[in-house]
Amino acid sequence: MKILVADRISPIGVDLFKAEAGFEVVEAYGSTPEQILKLVKDVDGIAVRSETKITAEVLAAAKNLKVVGRAGVGVDNIDIESATDHGVIVMNTPTGNTIATAELTFTHMLAGTRPIVQACARMREGGWDRKKFTGSELNGKTLGVLGMGRIGAEVAKRAKAFQMNVLAFDPYLTESRAKELGVSLSTFDELIEGSDYITVHMPLTAETKHMLNAETFQRMKKGVRVFNCARGGIIDEGALLDALKSGQVAAAGLDVYEDEPPAEASELRSQENLVLTPHLGASTQEAQENVGIDIARQIIDVLKGGLVVNALNMPSVDPQTLDHLAPYIHLSEKIGTFSQQLGLDSVEKIVVRYFGKLVELETLPLTNAVHRGFLREITDTVNDVNAPKKIADLGIETEEVRTQAHDNFNELIEVSVINKDGKSRTIGGTLMGKQQTPRIVSIDGHAVEVNTDAHLIVLKNKDVPGIVGFVGQVLGEDSVNIANMSLSRDKGQGFAVSVFELDSIPSEEATQKIVAHDAIEKYKVISL
Repeated sequence: MKILVADRISPIGVDLFKAEAGFEVVEAYGSTPEQILKLVKDVDGIAVRSETKITAEVLAAAKNLKVVGRAGVGVDNIDIESATDHGVIVMNTPTGNTIATAELTFTHMLAGTRPIVQACARMREGGWDRKKFTGSELNGKTLGVLGMGRIGAEVAKRAKAFQMNVLAFDPYLTESRAKELGVSLSTFDELIEGSDYITVHMPLTAETKHMLNAETFQRMKKGVRVFNCARGGIIDEGALLDALKSGQVAAAGLDVYEDEPPAEASELRSQENLVLTPHLGASTQEAQENVGIDIARQIIDVLKGGLVVNALNMPSVDPQTLDHLAPYIHLSEKIGTFSQQLGLDSVEKIVVRYFGKLVELETLPLTNAVHRGFLREITDTVNDVNAPKKIADLGIETEEVRTQAHDNFNELIEVSVINKDGKSRTIGGTLMGKQQTPRIVSIDGHAVEVNTDAHLIVLKNKDVPGIVGFVGQVLGEDSVNIANMSLSRDKGQGFAVSVFELDSIPSEEATQKIVAHDAIEKYKVISL
């Protein structure tokens, strides 16, 4: 394996690649985009910080690339969509700089409470203006935390130590987790209207861009203090400047900006009650070392076939869960392949149903396996990373359904493909016996038992005598050996479904003979 370390990370991380994993390592700090394009041609993994851009062009040039690791949190320098298209895992290290960013946030809060920065600057000028720099106290004040992930939670813990009341807004925060952290779960409106201090700890998305703006600033308490050490753009900087000038916002602190760095002439640089730092969130010795070590271990695990953690474009599953899911993943992929080959044009929807004990498992890897199997015969270079996106790009919707029990099986995976005319095909599968052998057990409601590693003929025929013998004779004349056969009869409609497991695929001549029989309604060759 070959690793490109494009930006400087902890030497311990580089040593892990070399000594622990035995990988070839190319350290290419400060490379130009043109140099990066040449260096990536034969690498299996890339480690970056924020300097090197992993663009669509870079990803297209890196034919062997399997993983890009960001030593840090933000991945603005990585084209995740293009990486997903190429089947490349993108991962970051969200925990390595948690404490560093939380402590910087609290430093900003303290600097916005006591004007230490401004007082220091005046002292260096020879001044002694004690009255001018009267501050406030954190004790007894209400802090509003927008986003209660790892960093938001650490900020809240420190606020509690300062005897602050903490309001928390996060769409994913539960009452039990809020109680555990000692914070009050609130709505966005309650938080911005009831807080003396507001700090932002959310990602920048279409929903969070300019979350704090002219309208929200006016709804806040007069004299509120506002801080952002998360992502630039969550606060409307123009609106913040207006609020600082009017006194609606008494003080603010920013470590991140809509444009980095801000222009030299930016008003942000001259606003006296605004403390600025140059994106220092992860800039501690401990954090820099932690993220370098973390990303090295994560990349090594991926390339050695182990655990995938902190992936941004595929689910992360722990090794024990993955071992347990392995036979179900194999089965799910085969069902997906069977569903696609059974044949419906213009598929618009895939419904994956999990029955019985399967509802207790992490099913996303299984659904991804269905996607991968469905795409196997119709697209190149499909894997767990790009399969869901390729399905979506085809305009196919996916739905998961979980049901506690099934009439005939303790565990069952059932996949239905539905086309634009509402027609559907449904394939069911399960694991059988102590060996957990995967089997297809139903086709459009007809009970069968089919090996998932075989060439198959699936027939729907009128339930009349002689069909099995006829098919056997034709295949025998074609030197195709029948390994197994499963038959399901539907007496009410007068049809039967037969599945023949074969050692090889029939010739076109044999196929035409079978299809020409008056009793054969449908004929399909499936290769699993």
